[in-house]
Amino acid sequence: MSKLASEVLLLTMGDVCGIGPEVAAAALAAERDSRLCVVGDVQVMRRALQWAGVSMPVLRVEAPADWRDEADLPPRCLPVWQPEGLPGDLLQCPIGQVDARAGAAAAHCIEAAVRLIQDGGAAGLVTAPIHKEALHAAGVDFPGHTEMLQALASADSAPVPVRMMLANDELRTVLVTIHCSLRQAIEQINCPQVLETVRIAEAAMRRFGIAKPRIAVAGLNPHAGEGGLFGDEEVLHIAPAIALARAEGIDARGPFAPDTVFMRARNAPGHPGEFDLVVAMTHDHGLIPVKYLGVEQGVNVTLGLPFVRTSPDHGTAFDLAGTGRADPSSMRAAIRMARRLLA
Repeated sequence: MSKLASEVLLLTMGDVCGIGPEVAAAALAAERDSRLCVVGDVQVMRRALQWAGVSMPVLRVEAPADWRDEADLPPRCLPVWQPEGLPGDLLQCPIGQVDARAGAAAAHCIEAAVRLIQDGGAAGLVTAPIHKEALHAAGVDFPGHTEMLQALASADSAPVPVRMMLANDELRTVLVTIHCSLRQAIEQINCPQVLETVRIAEAAMRRFGIAKPRIAVAGLNPHAGEGGLFGDEEVLHIAPAIALARAEGIDARGPFAPDTVFMRARNAPGHPGEFDLVVAMTHDHGLIPVKYLGVEQGVNVTLGLPFVRTSPDHGTAFDLAGTGRADPSSMRAAIRMARRLLA
């Protein structure tokens, strides 16, 4: 990887029917980071700048790692790498609605960005929101970014173990199960899955500069099962995984009641958190507490990938698309988180 490529962050435009393109455009303009490059459609990004109220020229680039070397580069512009094969009629997609063309374009940009990173052409990835129904309509058989990125990273090998982390300045959570029904999630909880999640979480915290992470493991059932009275997942799977993690030298504790552990872990003014991170068993158990604190600064990080990937803590927000009211704060936080992880 060249020196320039080692600094470049790619921002995929997301679903063109939602707020992804405009929050990407607004965040790039606000961050004033010359090492950022959008992966998407040039015309879509020109429209996104207008919606975001940003006056900035769009520069179509052929190689994201080399565009800063161009002598005639405008002093301040939005660089866009448009991969071959994007649908040609994306401006015709209805704003605020599910459209298969938008789903296909979003997936194509993600795939192209990952290939470029794997080929040494960029350092990391920040993804704008995609819509799962649009992906499905386009025939893309993944429930979300995390699963798609795992498959792309594992194309020539056994599946790499990945986990979803949602983080802001006050709270971090890592999930054992992600995008599946609650019934399926419960069936997927076992000792090896919980132990692997704790290991991945601990490695991630070390990458954040925390030498000895304090990890709280939340239970699944009310009151963490009350010793088996309200469910036996804690006794059979979660507590044994914690014991194995501790035997490896990991400071994991629990299982704790899910209704109080997040309050204990929250690091706020006048309230230093007892833990650096909470491992939660299911999607909503872990994400509701972080999102309740405010999606503006929340960041989704995919742990376990061979490259850095972050994204904002919100969806496509069809109701806000094209109104000029989309807030780029979470996208900006995702960019800064990616930079921190690459440092």
